Amino acid sequence: MIVGIDAGGTLIKVAYAEAGEIHFAKYPIAEMEQVADWINGLDQAAICVTGGKSGVLRSFLTKETAEMVEFEATHLGVQYLLEKMGRSDDAYLVTNVGTGTSIHCIQNNTQERLGGTGIGGGTLIGLSHLLTGLTDFDEIVRLASNGSRERIDLKVKHIYEGKEPPISGELTASNFGQDLFSISSELSVEELLATVIGLVGETVSTVSVQAARQCSSSTIIYIGSSFIENALLKQVVESYTILRGSIPLFLENGEFSGAVGAMKSLE
Repeated sequence: MIVGIDAGGTLIKVAYAEAGEIHFAKYPIAEMEQVADWINGLDQAAICVTGGKSGVLRSFLTKETAEMVEFEATHLGVQYLLEKMGRSDDAYLVTNVGTGTSIHCIQNNTQERLGGTGIGGGTLIGLSHLLTGLTDFDEIVRLASNGSRERIDLKVKHIYEGKEPPISGELTASNFGQDLFSISSELSVEELLATVIGLVGETVSTVSVQAARQCSSSTIIYIGSSFIENALLKQVVESYTILRGSIPLFLENGEFSGAVGAMKSLE
């Protein structure tokens, strides 16, 4: 068995190959010791770890493990998952939306980190909690899917009311920018959560499109744990990316890219 583990700020992602088949698993970071116990109990396994919490994870391990730089592991994993989709792109941008967001340019089989933003899954959960008291990611996503942003976000068309705007009227001029003082007590949990996801999605896609121009690529590959079962975030990112002139692509099992790359490095 070969095992790749990406220990991030929120989740531990695991990819392992056994009998020619790749399996995936994920655990909250609070279960790190349980994950370590599972690894320590494996027989004849090659193991590679990556991610920001990989050093902490290794401190619980009794087995010899390799370690890989997170960015390189993600690059290798994205390449493999692209091939599994039947694609052979040689130039693209990778936007990894985890707790925060990291953006990388892939050209000629090398990766360069262009930057990122502190807006990501941590923002989604943190703002959602402050606004609604909710903390469970799945519940936040479920409720947000039934919400509308119309009463909270200010669009360009609202500012240019009665005349043609110089840019698309559907672009958000100001997240949470409507006159909320008179209606704040009327807003539903669903509306607030949908608007938080809109803020995160629009920020991530806007920064990504700008970075893609530096990378001379129109294709942006979005990966990361924030997209897990989160159709609304995908929809916001996809529509905003297209609106701003780039091509979005969501990798199947993309949140496991780092773990897959760590695993593939052992072959």
